Amino acid sequence: MKIGIIGGGVMGEAILKSIISKKLASRQDISVSDVIESRRNMLKKKYNIKTTASNREAIIDAQTIVLAVKPQDVAHVLHEIPGQLKNQLVISIAAGISIDTLCKGLNYEQVVRAMPNTPAQVGKGMTAWTAKASLTADNHETARKILAAMGEEYYFADEKYLDMATAISGSGPAYVFLFIESLIDAGVHIGLPRNVAEKFVVETIGGSVEAMKKMSRHPAELKNMVTSPGGTTTEALLLLESGGLRSLIINAVTAAYTKAKNLGNK
Repeated sequence: MKIGIIGGGVMGEAILKSIISKKLASRQDISVSDVIESRRNMLKKKYNIKTTASNREAIIDAQTIVLAVKPQDVAHVLHEIPGQLKNQLVISIAAGISIDTLCKGLNYEQVVRAMPNTPAQVGKGMTAWTAKASLTADNHETARKILAAMGEEYYFADEKYLDMATAISGSGPAYVFLFIESLIDAGVHIGLPRNVAEKFVVETIGGSVEAMKKMSRHPAELKNMVTSPGGTTTEALLLLESGGLRSLIINAVTAAYTKAKNLGNK
């Protein structure tokens, strides 16, 4: 399978790396375009693939085209592609850009809209995706394989869920990293060496996630298992709840969701 990736940034590289590691395409069949010369040189040297400054050149003969560009750059890219599409699959990871916008801009319907997240860089991503009902079975399966190469994938028949997923999984790692950073700082504040605090926090969070997966219990039930009456955890949770942590998280996700929807209206 020949693949052309437009945009060699962080997520473009994550997709490139996943495609190579899962052997979905050979290196000589992958081409990446990027406006930054140093970025092109790095990708070429690191992955031994073809790079170019021309988006048109990157997708010549490509059976699958990945649009790994920022939302504000989509309109420019769409103007460069029409007329070159016949039976190819187009996958866009631009946040907030709707299927209708993509299809109208390309005058083409074999298009997938996807929202991967940062952990895709290490093969632990969570990607939400959708497409029109006219997407062929072959293109549906190709899209699924490419997105699954980065971690987990979930297909939504209704596009409205993509902006919701963007607010949860797309932006979610930032919320988690902020919590991790804060917990480490708290450990340092009470006297732990920073490297020790970091190890305890990272292992505790990783272990908690694995426990939830394997024990298949509601997070509230797992939380209660840790919380002894009158104990240290009770004291900490009381402060978190009185400080409005739960409502802050809900409001933050709602704000991200609203922003994702508005991006598509610009």
